[in-house]
Amino acid sequence: MAPRGDERRPNGGLTDEQIEAIKEAILASIYEEIGRSIVKKVLWYGGAVFAALVAWLVAKGYIQMGRP
Repeated sequence: MAPRGDERRPNGGLTDEQIEAIKEAILASIYEEIGRSIVKKVLWYGGAVFAALVAWLVAKGYIQMGRP
């Protein structure tokens, strides 16, 4: 029989330790996703800057590409 009235436990019967463990797992997942997103953006921007730098150096004649 289901508990009634004052017998009901708040939070669906979870202990405070269980609630904290769930919160920590969710936050760890969120932080991991944010970290991956930041690393991906940094690598994309770094690659774009590197490509622009190489193109500029080729245009200025500091680097010769494809010429023997």
